[in-house]
Amino acid sequence: MSSPAAAAPVTANQPAGILSGDKRVPLVKVRNLKKHFPINSGLIIQRQVGAVKAVDDISFDVYTGETLGLVGESGCGKSTTGRTVLQLYKPTSGSIEFEGHELTTMKPDELRKMRRRMQMIFQDPFASLNPRMSVGNIIAEPLRVHKIYDNKQEMLEFVEDLMQKVGLNPYYVNRYPHEFSGGQRQRIGIARALALKPSFIVADEPISALDVSIQAQVVNLLEDLQSEFNLTYLFIAHDLSMVRHICDRVAVMYLGKIVEFGPIDEVYENPQHPYTHSLLSAVPVPDPDIERNRQRIILTGDVPSPARPPLGCNFNTRCPVAVPGICYQEPDPELLEVSPGHWAACHRVLPF
Repeated sequence: MSSPAAAAPVTANQPAGILSGDKRVPLVKVRNLKKHFPINSGLIIQRQVGAVKAVDDISFDVYTGETLGLVGESGCGKSTTGRTVLQLYKPTSGSIEFEGHELTTMKPDELRKMRRRMQMIFQDPFASLNPRMSVGNIIAEPLRVHKIYDNKQEMLEFVEDLMQKVGLNPYYVNRYPHEFSGGQRQRIGIARALALKPSFIVADEPISALDVSIQAQVVNLLEDLQSEFNLTYLFIAHDLSMVRHICDRVAVMYLGKIVEFGPIDEVYENPQHPYTHSLLSAVPVPDPDIERNRQRIILTGDVPSPARPPLGCNFNTRCPVAVPGICYQEPDPELLEVSPGHWAACHRVLPF
């Protein structure tokens, strides 16, 4: 168990709880990450009148070989976090280290070389593939961009082998995306992400656009590929049952902030934040007797705008257990360690 000092609130120098009791060197280290999108006013002379705080001061580590889940409602900042970590969006502030290299200060040429080691699987398999390119060319494009192969035949053999590994028939290498189903298109996206043999992949809701019957197949494929290629995932999703199946740890986001973080079983069996409670209460249970008798927590109201977050705790407008005064007046609570490796940001939780 950590020392009493470890139960102090998270600060800029002791971010997101994720260091507690863990001596491993993280593959990805995110510290105090912010991504704010400016709100401008004026037709000719524009001036900034506000900002959408899509990601607002979050910190976490991702260790080699693990799958970290990032969950929350639509609009909470999950996808923005993933894209910012990969530098598809430039962060407003904060630090992102990958394999010991600071990404936020890298020059474009240096970042281009680093991109071979980190890739993304996009949410929409219909929009993320170029309809004018054959499957073989889509998968081979990263290889051409980074000049991996000089011999076209060798590149074709590699692409066909990769198609086999993701469950696609190499015979279809010259077909186009519209000739494939949604699940097959997502496998093409996975093959493209694997082409450069990365060590880290951000999977941005890779199953949300697929039929339920196909989702389990894609998730099982991701697990098999992780074992074969020693991959590390940041798995973004809102399907909590699937997150529990594939992830080792989970971070729960609300309105741009991480409100709970910890080992997957600990968070699911002993949720501390009322938002996590409400999310888990909506997950169906296969046992009809348990499902019939368990209590659901229905949140009232809408998610506040990230451009105008509420005073006090971000969750106070929908929280069923908010305390008058502290929850509405005190600043947004910091993450506290409530059990070893398990952190929550709520005025009502107590440190262990």
